[in-house]
Amino acid sequence: MRAVWRNTVIAESDHTTVVDGYTYFPADTVDERYLRSSSRHTTCPWKGTASYFDVVVDDHVNAGAAWTYPQPSDRAAPLVGGRIGFWRGVKIERGDGEQRPGRLARLLGRS
Repeated sequence: MRAVWRNTVIAESDHTTVVDGYTYFPADTVDERYLRSSSRHTTCPWKGTASYFDVVVDDHVNAGAAWTYPQPSDRAAPLVGGRIGFWRGVKIERGDGEQRPGRLARLLGRS
């Protein structure tokens, strides 16, 4: 799987997980050159507190488009621990270039 924004591969891995409709990549498969720490944090009742990153390609910034759970709950740790998720226009594609349907498309049955 690949995470792509502005025709740039941000992450690529054969070992992704899907949780709550979002694809998570192992942190060591994400190209950190395209991530910039954000001050944004949110809390998920079962996963814990998320820390966000802006995805930056050239001079273009996609604010808060990636996140991780630095200290996930015990229940979520096997799924999201040490992983980074993407949204806000970051496309998740198979290695063959085929796009994986977004969460809304899946909910609407357009997968």
